[in-house]
Amino acid sequence: MIRCILLVCVMLGAMFGIDSSQEIVAEIEKLDDTLRKSNNLWLKQYSSLENYNNTNKEIEVLQAQLSKDISSEDQRSLKHRLEILQHQQELLKDYAKNPYGQLLEIKNIGEIPSITNPFLILTGYSFIKHLNEQRNVVLSNQESLESLVSQIRQKYHLLSRLAETDKSVQIVNEIFHTQMMLEELEGTQKILETSLDIYSKEIDSAILKVRNQITDQILKAVYVGVALLITILLAFLLKFTLRKYIVDTNRIYTANKAINFLNITIIVLILLFSYLENVSYLVAVVGFASAGLAIAMKDLFMSVLGWFVIVLGGSVHVGDRVRACKDGTIYVGDVLDISMLRITLFEDVTLTSYMENRRAGRIIFIPNNFIFTTMFANYTHAGFKTVWDGIDFSITFDSNYKKALKISTEIGKKYAKGYTEMVKKQVYRLRDRYSLRNPNLEVRTYCMIESNGFRISLWYQTNAYATLTLRSTISGEIIERILEEDDIFLAYPTTKVVPTGGDGRGNKPFKDPNEQPNRPRGGSEVPIDEKEEIGILGGSVKGKDEL
Repeated sequence: MIRCILLVCVMLGAMFGIDSSQEIVAEIEKLDDTLRKSNNLWLKQYSSLENYNNTNKEIEVLQAQLSKDISSEDQRSLKHRLEILQHQQELLKDYAKNPYGQLLEIKNIGEIPSITNPFLILTGYSFIKHLNEQRNVVLSNQESLESLVSQIRQKYHLLSRLAETDKSVQIVNEIFHTQMMLEELEGTQKILETSLDIYSKEIDSAILKVRNQITDQILKAVYVGVALLITILLAFLLKFTLRKYIVDTNRIYTANKAINFLNITIIVLILLFSYLENVSYLVAVVGFASAGLAIAMKDLFMSVLGWFVIVLGGSVHVGDRVRACKDGTIYVGDVLDISMLRITLFEDVTLTSYMENRRAGRIIFIPNNFIFTTMFANYTHAGFKTVWDGIDFSITFDSNYKKALKISTEIGKKYAKGYTEMVKKQVYRLRDRYSLRNPNLEVRTYCMIESNGFRISLWYQTNAYATLTLRSTISGEIIERILEEDDIFLAYPTTKVVPTGGDGRGNKPFKDPNEQPNRPRGGSEVPIDEKEEIGILGGSVKGKDEL
């Protein structure tokens, strides 16, 4: 009875042992299938190393066989096989030295970028991203190796359990092969862990340094931004104050230009001293460069210097009427803008354009250095709004020149009275600035002897921007008044006819002095006798007695 029970137990144990072995084999096959499909780089590298070692062993075996006494046909076959293996060995020789070189490779961090301005902040973040990507690659390799080692260790344990019931040579060899593979990969794993630990510390140190630089630059950018904002606000407040307390729009414009230039200069200096590492070196370089540029670009620097003289000296303002001369051509117009290099002028219709240029409406660009090299006239300097203008006309010697002077003076005072009062006030305000000793600003009239008669010259104050308008009005009224007078005769190029019986002087005939002559205006005093002989000589009409 006892024997039967023992026999049954043995049979059941054998049956359960068989089932357990089959399960282990199934797990091992499943694990091998997983390893084959995993596409693990570490496993591929190990397989290549294993192939290299197997190839070496086969080569040694073939070489040993070739050393024996064998037939020529076998010898040829072995040599052919040996050549193939040697070629295969040549292809796999790199795996013998460092089979896991690419997977264990730790790339150099490289030079840590120096973040010296806000534009390099993006470079710093890009460097941090690059380092993290490199570390992630190594971490991925480590995870892949850990997974492979875990699977190989699991296979080794399964084979060890299987060897308890199956002590075949195949199982023993498989255990040996798996153990060698496990030891190789575990050693590689320790090397990778050590390298990764050192590499991670280097990366963390580099990232920390770059992040500190980025933080410093962000803070500096904030400080610089606040300084620039304060500078801009101060400039805005200064402009607002000028508009509030200064009435003259031209002075406001000039002041705004100066404030803008000063503001831009301060902003540039703030940026230079904030982000330039070696300011003294820059100053030295700029000094030497400026010396060369001052010689090569003299006109440019003179224009900039002229701009400073114009703005600070106040000799010319926007809106002033100025006169400049270049190569014999005179330009008169209103200043539109004063930049650092030139004055922009709008050429208006003036007496100059009427008498000389015969054109107007052009935009003239005058270099600022002209104030040092040429005559530069300002008709409206220091607040002046008026200029002297003159009208000249000629009368004959036998005219009543005193009456002509009186008429001219009356008409001049009539139209120039308002401008005369205006310029008196302007001159009074300028006595503290200039030496003005009782200037005569009233209308002036002069009488000069010329070859063709008396020349009457009328001078009066007029608007600097509208000289032609008042000149035209006064000229027309003078002509109307002169034509109304019987004893004033305008002198102009005419044909003079002297009949027989005249004295040739003053166009006076021999008549009764009490008789009032009936003379045509502006022409001959005596009617032409149709019977007189008239000759034309040199463009003049003369009688028998030449003038």
